[in-house]
Amino acid sequence: MKTQTNIYENPLASRYTSPRMLSLFSPQFKFSTWRRLWLALAESQAQLGLPITKIQLAQMRAHLDDIDFKAVARYEKRFRHDVMAHVHTFGDAAPKARPIIHLGATSAFVGDNTDLIQIRQALKLIQCRLYRVIELLGAFARKYRSLPTLSYTHFQPAQPTTVGKRAALWCYDFVLDFQEIMHRLSTITFLGVKGTTGTQASFLELFNGNHKKVLQLEKLVAQKMGFDEVAPVSGQTYNRKIDANVLATLCGIAQSAHKICNDLRLLAHLKQIEEPFEKTQIGSSAMPYKRNPMRCERITSLSRFVISLASSPAMTAAEQWFERTLDDSANKRLSVAEAFLAVDAILGIQANVLDGLVVYPQVIAAALAAELPFMATENILMAAVQAGGDRQELHEQIRRHSMEAASQVKQQGCKNDLIERLQSDPAFSKVDFADVMNAKNYIGRAPQQVAEFLREVVAPILRKYKKPCQIEDIELKV
Repeated sequence: MKTQTNIYENPLASRYTSPRMLSLFSPQFKFSTWRRLWLALAESQAQLGLPITKIQLAQMRAHLDDIDFKAVARYEKRFRHDVMAHVHTFGDAAPKARPIIHLGATSAFVGDNTDLIQIRQALKLIQCRLYRVIELLGAFARKYRSLPTLSYTHFQPAQPTTVGKRAALWCYDFVLDFQEIMHRLSTITFLGVKGTTGTQASFLELFNGNHKKVLQLEKLVAQKMGFDEVAPVSGQTYNRKIDANVLATLCGIAQSAHKICNDLRLLAHLKQIEEPFEKTQIGSSAMPYKRNPMRCERITSLSRFVISLASSPAMTAAEQWFERTLDDSANKRLSVAEAFLAVDAILGIQANVLDGLVVYPQVIAAALAAELPFMATENILMAAVQAGGDRQELHEQIRRHSMEAASQVKQQGCKNDLIERLQSDPAFSKVDFADVMNAKNYIGRAPQQVAEFLREVVAPILRKYKKPCQIEDIELKV
């Protein structure tokens, strides 16, 4: 097939998103689902006594996926209505069923119910992507739970932590996102068969005022489409707050990914941890030595895009007039689909990064050793006091030596020689500096916290969702 190079193509589709997510938002999936909804409606109406024949249903059933998209385009150009274009195209494929396709329904019956099906399926895929990220971060945190590293507050040296504890912080962000996904999946309901303004008047008319059959119809259609619950009330469409809530959840995932990748980019600058780098990968067209964190940069770039998208469904939900307005349609087609495509890409790349992180323990140790003398001063003070020294005099000595050492570091570019200064000071002659300068004395309960977090939070998720979150390998565009 000839590639069209003079027409814009969405980079999410061509460069970033997995085939599996792309298929969920493809025309084939969408409009095949429309046909399945029409079939479910007709089958249920027949079950409840409407004059719909087995031949009509059989013809519909035989043409759920063979959509003539050229015919659809011709009809839509004529009618200026996408749903009616598909009704007529389906009717051409199933001529016996033509009179009963879309019977009593409005456009939102196929459009909105399909949107909800797509959202639910896409959330399940995102849940699987999150599972893999949590699994990889958990393994990384376990491996490095006891490796001391310099922590940072305000990106200034702070008390030591461990590499594994930092990874646990990253992991917990994604755990919270996973929990949000579970909540969204548990609360998404089917729109059902609500009619033009949500009153179900057309279906009540079809069943000659039989309210019970209208309720049965809605339940039957929902069950056929895999839903146990339907919206208790609605206008013509499902409540647009659902889109806003789902996008808020996807936005949360983008925030988590942006946070970890910013940290990894800073750590790469410090030469402590790096993302994987392929043997023949080029870091810079001008500087051959460069090893840029391009995957993390890509994730942060896509994450900002998702964060920006979250405002659109919120504004759309606020803008809806009474029982229905159409200013949501074009916005929904873009914001909801593209947020899912982007988050799928983000998590796919994130898993790739985490699966190949490169850790440099010697660099990490050196960075910690450069700052540890200042952090160890309180322990040195206490040890000297216990050896018989005067606390106030010792404090002044440490203060003076610290200022001189800091001056040498900042003004002369020398290494931190505070410990050497204190070791040569007779006031500290009885201090065991080897013990005081052991970095593991300053990491608190970090290793234990990691173990507890993995046991109490991560392990239950990995056990419970192992089977539903196992998906076959797919192409990752990293």
